[in-house]
Amino acid sequence: MYTAYKSAGVALITPFHKDGSIDFKSLERLIEYQITNNIGYFVVLGTTGESATLNKDEKVAIIDFVVELVNKRKPIVLGIGGNNTQEVVNCINSTNLDGIEAILSVAPSYNKPSQSGIFQHYKYIANASPLPIIIYNVPSRTGVNISAETTLKIANELKNVIGIKEASGNLPQIMHIINNKPKNFLVISGDDALTLPTMALGGDGVISVIANAYPKEFSKLIHFCLDGKYDEAKTIHYKLLDIINAIFLEVSPAGIKAALEILKLAPNNLRLPLVPVGKTTNSLISKLIQNL
Repeated sequence: MYTAYKSAGVALITPFHKDGSIDFKSLERLIEYQITNNIGYFVVLGTTGESATLNKDEKVAIIDFVVELVNKRKPIVLGIGGNNTQEVVNCINSTNLDGIEAILSVAPSYNKPSQSGIFQHYKYIANASPLPIIIYNVPSRTGVNISAETTLKIANELKNVIGIKEASGNLPQIMHIINNKPKNFLVISGDDALTLPTMALGGDGVISVIANAYPKEFSKLIHFCLDGKYDEAKTIHYKLLDIINAIFLEVSPAGIKAALEILKLAPNNLRLPLVPVGKTTNSLISKLIQNL
């Protein structure tokens, strides 16, 4: 069940022109590049897509564009989250979900709910959503960690929640989830650098940032892991590890956008309050890409 997500998903960036408007031509080029290079599925309007700086009309335009262009060639997961539970449900209910297969919903940020509050947040969303939910734990962004115990409670009690994108960086927590979860509950890596160890521990795949630039390589890494070919996976892991670390030296997605411009896939433009990486980081990314 939901085997499509046992693969490499890409956390798709949103390309912008210099004036801040959405660069749909670059978005098309990037999507076709992903499909040609065997990406497993798309995650649209997540953190890497700078969804926090997109207005409602822009989000609708991006969803419509991606769904039409992908044309069912790959599954699409849509990011809809927030710290106002009712507004998350309102957004799900008011969005045209034709062509979307699942919702990725990040943990509430800023208001720092208790673990009980996190559970109730996802229970309300899961009961209201017509699509399956993947929860997203990224405490470095949200200021709150979804504990292993809360994740397991969600996994056992909320049948419309099919998995978690785990980006806590906490391997003992991830191991506890994997070791105690229901069989069909997905544990998806949300940290490119920890994808290999997460897979080796029993994880199911990744939602990746570096895959924007290197979809073929990262997809191979996941498939090698799923086939138990960890020596081959390890070769790719170490080949990409330096560039993975480099793109996260400054706040993401600044690093991956620098890489994509160097690769001539998308311009290096972000929306405030995010800005491009500094010259030192940009030079390092450029050097590592040349070496690759």
